[in-house]
Amino acid sequence: MKIVALYSIKGGVGKTASAVNLAFLAAQGGYRTLVWDLDPQAASSFYFRIKPKLKGGGKQLFAGDSELEDLIKATDFPGLDLLPADFAFRNHDFLLDAKKKPTRQLKKRLKPLAEAYDFVFLDCPPNLSLLSEAVFVAADVILLPLIPTTLSLRTLTQLQDFMAGHELAKLPLLPFCTMVDRRKSLHKDMMRQLSATVPELLQTVIPYASDIERMGLERRPLGAFCKSGPSVRAYNELWQELLARIGVVPRP
Repeated sequence: MKIVALYSIKGGVGKTASAVNLAFLAAQGGYRTLVWDLDPQAASSFYFRIKPKLKGGGKQLFAGDSELEDLIKATDFPGLDLLPADFAFRNHDFLLDAKKKPTRQLKKRLKPLAEAYDFVFLDCPPNLSLLSEAVFVAADVILLPLIPTTLSLRTLTQLQDFMAGHELAKLPLLPFCTMVDRRKSLHKDMMRQLSATVPELLQTVIPYASDIERMGLERRPLGAFCKSGPSVRAYNELWQELLARIGVVPRP
């Protein structure tokens, strides 16, 4: 089982859209796939038309009184399940801090799912917190969406510094550019700078596009209502690039 975290300190950079679309492509490719919506805003849950509420509440989940498999919901797409968000997730850090070895709790809770899923995508809230550290311990790879602007790129440096100071240097951190408008000189200049200075940068570029914004109206992954176009191609390329970077051979 590969655990892929879509994470950024900054909000509004396309984490949820990327988590939902990559998970959809994984399931379409024959991989048993789970999305865990860790964000109390519950955008992934919204996209999949699933109520953001857990039986017993999020407190029970992090107290260890509920097993993850008992809370998982099927989506409308074969092979793709969701662990919904809950508004109690706003207290993630408080709930984790009450546990021994809090940063290892997510990894511990996910371990029993290894036989049921090939991929787990974590849709993470935009902050740097105790939950973030638990995500870093649990994940096999961090995907970092970056809008090519100064403030967004600053989050890359902040995250790299944090990981270096917390013995996480071996965790693969793969940035990629999202919401890109190639008409803007700033975007083009920043992408050139990233390509020259960040060897881990994925080459796929996700455009700023109305069809991705339509996901909120359709409440479905992009590929479920849009069969072609630049955005569909971009997410397909990102999925293939991710598989190559983590050493997974695509299924025939």
